[in-house]
Amino acid sequence: MSHSNDLPLPPAANPPAWLGVMGGGQLGRMFAHAAQSMGYQVAVLEPAASCPAGQVAQRLVNAGYDDAAGLDALAAQCLAVTTEFENVPADSLSRLAQTVFVAPDAQGVSVAQDRIAEKRFFVGCAEKSGVLPAPHQVIASEADIAAIADELLPGILKTVRMGYDGKGQVRVTTRDDVRAAFAEMGQVTCLLEKMLPLAYEVSVLTARGHDGASVVYPIAENVHRDGILFTTTVPGPNVSADSAIRAQRAAQAFVAELGYVGVLCIEFFVLTDGTLVVNEMAPRPHNSGHYTMDACITSQFAQQVRAMARLPLGDVRQHSPAVMLNILGDVWFDGASDEVREPAWDQVLALPGACLHLYGKDEPRRARKMGHLTLVAATLEQAQQQLLAACAILGIAP
Repeated sequence: MSHSNDLPLPPAANPPAWLGVMGGGQLGRMFAHAAQSMGYQVAVLEPAASCPAGQVAQRLVNAGYDDAAGLDALAAQCLAVTTEFENVPADSLSRLAQTVFVAPDAQGVSVAQDRIAEKRFFVGCAEKSGVLPAPHQVIASEADIAAIADELLPGILKTVRMGYDGKGQVRVTTRDDVRAAFAEMGQVTCLLEKMLPLAYEVSVLTARGHDGASVVYPIAENVHRDGILFTTTVPGPNVSADSAIRAQRAAQAFVAELGYVGVLCIEFFVLTDGTLVVNEMAPRPHNSGHYTMDACITSQFAQQVRAMARLPLGDVRQHSPAVMLNILGDVWFDGASDEVREPAWDQVLALPGACLHLYGKDEPRRARKMGHLTLVAATLEQAQQQLLAACAILGIAP
């Protein structure tokens, strides 16, 4: 799957060149900030006129992700283009790649867009990576449901495409549950994954350059609530040195096998018996990597800029322990009230080591990611204490 290395390397894109990003969400916004701090100019392609990245980019190409004229305008302006969410049409990336350097490329993104392709990729890499995904089966018809092996239940039924933040997933215990969930999802192709005895979840952020060099950040330990990332703690309090090394090696095997250029995040489960299981990957910077903006020499967004501009990758060293807390729209509301009020940011910012990042979204909605707070400290214990204090101020159950 790796790309041919005999092609001449395109020259680095030096500032003040234009860099393009497909998608106008918060990841695009933070990418734009990082690129601009290095002297680049940023163009964003996004159909929504008011979007977090569009507020800060030098140019907003207001067009659909598959709009030919919009894509051509982005390609004409930029020396390189990247993505900020995985559901960018692979065809659009291929079109851009005819005239401009695209990182990650359509192939790397398309594997992560489709859970079946992703699982196949993980299984095919098992010898090199040393890890396997959870036992699973494709569910595309009634016959598939009847044929489910007993040991796959209880499990989680997931749509093959377009799932994120816990959407498109249902827990199932019996074949009848699978039938009902499959019907409710409109009988689109799904994947049934066996539920495993999970001790905790980690994610590994890795980046690979055009020259094949790769780097891997410290392991992040994640806690989810209602299918949405709640906190990321680095160093992970439960992560053994052995698990960390195995996960980092696996991540580097995956990016090498994909011939990937850019930032890739891979989520793993660590089971109660210590087994490492690969769950899924995101072909872009990731929510669990936001701590790098305040706690590492090179943030994941600066790394994304370096990779797409074909510059050397940055130092991934973490200088301070950190806990990242996602800030959802819920904190703008008191209990069950529908009245919006501004959270007490002054109290939050009075906490030592508190770094606040708000995404400029137009209206708070419950369960909508509005920003994040990173708490950095000299010790992990201090960062965790500040997290508890921040949760108390914002009315978030710790």
